[in-house]
Amino acid sequence: MTRAAEVHNLPALDAAQSAHSARVRASVAAAISARGGWLPFDEYLQLVLYAPGLGYYSAGAQKFGAAGDFTTAPELSPLFGRCLARAAAPLLAATGGDVLEFGAGSGSLAATLLPALAELGAPPRHYLILEVSAELRARQQAALARLPAALAGRVRWLERPPATPLAGVVLANEVVDALPFDCFAIRPAGPVARGVALDASGEFGWAEVPADASLCAELARIEADIGATLPAGYVSELCPAAGAWIATVAAALGQGAALLIDYGVGRREYYHAARSSGTLRCHYRHRAHSDPFLHPGMQDITAWVDFTRLAEAAVESGLEVAGYCTQAAFLLANGIEADIAAGADERTRARIGGAARQLLLPGEMGETFKVMALTRDWEQGVNGFQLQDLRRLL
Repeated sequence: MTRAAEVHNLPALDAAQSAHSARVRASVAAAISARGGWLPFDEYLQLVLYAPGLGYYSAGAQKFGAAGDFTTAPELSPLFGRCLARAAAPLLAATGGDVLEFGAGSGSLAATLLPALAELGAPPRHYLILEVSAELRARQQAALARLPAALAGRVRWLERPPATPLAGVVLANEVVDALPFDCFAIRPAGPVARGVALDASGEFGWAEVPADASLCAELARIEADIGATLPAGYVSELCPAAGAWIATVAAALGQGAALLIDYGVGRREYYHAARSSGTLRCHYRHRAHSDPFLHPGMQDITAWVDFTRLAEAAVESGLEVAGYCTQAAFLLANGIEADIAAGADERTRARIGGAARQLLLPGEMGETFKVMALTRDWEQGVNGFQLQDLRRLL
């Protein structure tokens, strides 16, 4: 699809949105000029997603739910949070510790998880939220203030990861896919880094420069791992920041488990020859498209997660990869069918079942999304991986 067609198919920006996007565009254009006419793609993402007061996650637009650009599992149904509670409760009961949630979004997961953990007799000592967006933090505070006081009083917001490693559970739902990533292509003359430049009309567009030593080393490692040479014309992404993020998770976890939920696959599948156009996707008003230069600052830009990279970084940081499975298998192992059956009447069960299908079906979130458990000083296992073990695919 051409850029013109994608613009035509997307809802138009209103005057305030257009003015905001123009400010983001000016900031990016200045960065391109400062870098000599070419901006690495991860730096472009840092600006359009996270620049204070300008980036998508830092400004005030609605992002989650029906009025936003996409819907995450916690917004779809409380079933998701209740199943996560069954996985987290044994760890919290044994450690008497805390929950740390990275990137809590709208606060929906915390709003479901805290009451569910209390029902299971394992409320966390504190529910810690590490949120880089001031705007999202305000939304979370408003949502969680509606909880009973005994639960709302357990919530703390952090500016940075805790200085002392915690005992308990670390959660990250759709966090890694939002980290800035690099883009590359394989050309007949060799690999190139794909970045951003201004074209003759002053519009942002793709521009390529020869791969530096770091990118060449990354690509050599990928090719060695998948046992194949990436062919000319192959376009994809990689996310070195994911390894650094896992190191942050590892430093925060003294005992217990980290549960990571995101869309992605292992490295051999991610860089399969059939996936030759990469996984970059943009989301605006529940429309998905592939042009990251449309409406800068007003749309989400993501790529799938290479779960092999996460597993490697976890092991390097002293964590154990204790489980890896599809979201469907994880939810089924944690009792989602019983939750559906517990509906008070047939109409309620049908409504709950409709949301469950989106969480479970292969064509929805069920297989695209994976769940990974990383543990430290925890030998009892983590609920949710009894039905499926995909660690062989990492």
